[in-house]
Amino acid sequence: MANINDYLLWRGDLPINDKFRFNEIDSMILARFSYLRFDKIKVEPLETIGSISNKMKDLDNEEFRYNGDKELITYLGQSERFKNMVVTDFVQLDDKEIEKQFGAITVHISDDEIYVSFIGTDATIMGWKEDFNMGFLENVPCQLAGKEYLSEIAEKYKNARIRVGGHSKGGNVAIFSVITASKEIQDRIIKVYNYDGPGFNNEIIEKYANQKIINQIETYISQDSVIGRVLNHKEKITVVQSVQKGLLQHDIYSWQVLKTNPITLEKNTQISEDIKNALNTWLDETTNEQRKIFIDSIFELFYSTEAETFGEISATLMQNIIKILKKYTEISKEDRKTITEMITIFVKAYFSVIKERESVKIKQGKEILLAGEKALEENENI
Repeated sequence: MANINDYLLWRGDLPINDKFRFNEIDSMILARFSYLRFDKIKVEPLETIGSISNKMKDLDNEEFRYNGDKELITYLGQSERFKNMVVTDFVQLDDKEIEKQFGAITVHISDDEIYVSFIGTDATIMGWKEDFNMGFLENVPCQLAGKEYLSEIAEKYKNARIRVGGHSKGGNVAIFSVITASKEIQDRIIKVYNYDGPGFNNEIIEKYANQKIINQIETYISQDSVIGRVLNHKEKITVVQSVQKGLLQHDIYSWQVLKTNPITLEKNTQISEDIKNALNTWLDETTNEQRKIFIDSIFELFYSTEAETFGEISATLMQNIIKILKKYTEISKEDRKTITEMITIFVKAYFSVIKERESVKIKQGKEILLAGEKALEENENI
C-alpha cells in the first residue's frame, strides 16, 4: 500500500512536462503543503521548495503538526519534480477573539500556473470551534479571509492560471474562495480540489455557485468519511481508499495512491451514510440559534480547561474533566436543556436512520422470499 510520500519516492524524479503532466497526486501534495511549519522558519519572498526543505530539516518530528509532514517536506526537497517550484505569499492569521484560524501559501508550478493552498484545521480548540461555527453562521472568518487571499493572489499574478486546493477546512475555504470570486478570477481557475472538507448549506450554494464553476470542483472523501460529509456538496465527489478506520481516515497520509491517481472506491461505507443522514436530519430539525447555543456551550467547557489543544486536554484528562464538570454546572438551566435536546435529536435521528435502513432490508428480503416461493410454485405446476 502506498501514500503521497511513497509517490514522491517513485515519481519525484520526473519533472512536470507534457509527457508527465500535473496530476491528482501532485494536487494532494500541494494541498497538504500548507500544513507545514512555515511559522517556525523565516520564509523569504521568493524561496523554492528545496530551500524551505533545507530550513525545515532540523525541526523535530514533534514540531510538525501531523505524522508524515516531516517526511513530506524532506522528500519534496529531494524531488526534481517539486524542489525548484517557487513559494510565495505565506499567510497565517489566528485570532481567538473572533475565532479565526487561517493559513495559506502559493506555489508556482510554472511561470504561468500557480497553486493556492489553504491550510485545514490544526489541533487547536479554537480551530475546531471555527469549523463547528459553520453549523449556524453563513460565513466564518477563515472563508472570508480565503476569498480575500485568492483575490489578492489573482491580482498579483495576473498572467497565471490558478489551481486552488486544501484538506479538511482548507478544502471548504478553497471552494468558498472560488465560488465567491469575480468572473474574471473564475475564468482563470483550472480546478478546485477539496480533500475531505465539509460542504455548505443550500443557501450559500444557491447564492454564489454557478454550474460552470461547480463543474471545476472535485471533492475527495475517504470511505468512512464523517467531516467531508457534513453539510451539502453539489460538486463531483470521489471516494478514496484509506487504510485507517472511522475518523482516523481524515488523515490524508492514510489515503492510498497508485501511479498518478488515488485508489478509488464505488461508494462510502454504510456507517458513513448513516452519519451523513443523521447529521442532515439534525440540521433540518434544529434552528441556527439552537445550534449556536449548543456549540458555544460545548466549547466553553473545553475552554474552561485553559488548554490550547485537545492533546493538552488529554494529557491531564482527569484534572480537565473536573474543570469541565464544574463549568457545566455554571451554564444556565435553559442552555443545559438546549444541549440535552440537541444531543437527543441527533441520537434519535441516527437510530431512526438505522431502523429505516433495516426495515428496507427486511422488506427487500420478504420480496425476495415471496419471489422465490412464487418461482417454486410455478416450477411445480409445469
